[in-house]
Amino acid sequence: MKRWLKHRLKHASRWTSKLVALILLGASFAAQAQMTMTVNQLVTFIKSSIQLQQDDRKVAAYLKKVKLTNQLSARTVEELQGMGAGSQTVAALKGLISESAALPVAPPPPPKPVYVGPPPPDSIEQSKALATITENALAYSKGLPNFLCLQVTRRYVDQSGMENYRLVDTVAEKLSYFDQREDYSVISVNGIPVTGRDHDRLGGATSSGEFGSILREIFSPETNTRFDWERWATLRGHRMHVFSYRVPQATSRYSIRSGDGAGARTIIAGYRGLIYADRDSLMVMRIQLEAENLPVDFPIQSVNLDLNYDYTEISGEHFVLPLKAELRSREGKYLIKNEVEFRRYNRFGADTSIQFGDVPDAIGEEQVQEQPPQ
Repeated sequence: MKRWLKHRLKHASRWTSKLVALILLGASFAAQAQMTMTVNQLVTFIKSSIQLQQDDRKVAAYLKKVKLTNQLSARTVEELQGMGAGSQTVAALKGLISESAALPVAPPPPPKPVYVGPPPPDSIEQSKALATITENALAYSKGLPNFLCLQVTRRYVDQSGMENYRLVDTVAEKLSYFDQREDYSVISVNGIPVTGRDHDRLGGATSSGEFGSILREIFSPETNTRFDWERWATLRGHRMHVFSYRVPQATSRYSIRSGDGAGARTIIAGYRGLIYADRDSLMVMRIQLEAENLPVDFPIQSVNLDLNYDYTEISGEHFVLPLKAELRSREGKYLIKNEVEFRRYNRFGADTSIQFGDVPDAIGEEQVQEQPPQ
């Protein structure tokens, strides 16, 4: 008995403070004939023993010294059995059902706190915010300096349609941005240096346009995009306006290409999605895009883009620049996923020299996903 409690205390660092308190409570009553517990405490105790893979026989022996203060239901025991409670533990719990049958019914667990976010801005504030967001988006490219950066594309495929992706290759490119134009130079594939390889001839799925083309497309007056307020959100510690949007196919310029050479086919697709804009700077920090109503005879059935921007320092100045893009597409069961990262920004100039070196580790998901409300 004592050895078992000592063994459990060795793993105290893995438990929450609530579980630690429960074990200390158990230790203080170990010398007594019976230990008093509520049903909620009992359930927490059994869950922790399952998680820590405690010996079924010892857990059952411990339960024989437990005295409940309220009624244990058969349904609760069934749920614990479904979670992985052993046969001897379940037998001991069934004994506690009989022993506690005359006791009061256990009160339900307290409800989880409900997050109540800040109220949305009124329609006038929404319109003002959207007008400034649009102005910033249309002027975005003109405000960027000439620079170089490392673009790393990890390309994945799945032939089962179950999103069991495998990494096909990792492409590193030197991206030059000069006079609002992007230029790509492939420098390595799977860590092997290459020369003379053109970005458009890499084969497979590729992407471009992250440095302003997509923003101009969405916010251009000619596109006739419809925006609607969605919600507040938090992204990389910053409060964000989130607007939904939709671009009809008739005014879209979003092209999707399938195949290569003479058999290639390109269509223009309508699309919809979300834009996240920083509440303070009113700069777009994330774009989610989903192509709509693709032709039934087109080989590609779906295309989705998730593009994150972040504040980046170049030569002592801060700019909003692409951080990571994820492009997904589907052709029947054949799934493609590209994860594109933008690293090592440096101002472009005659004396610019960037040592690209090894490909850096991938950016963590926590940096590009919406944070839960606090």
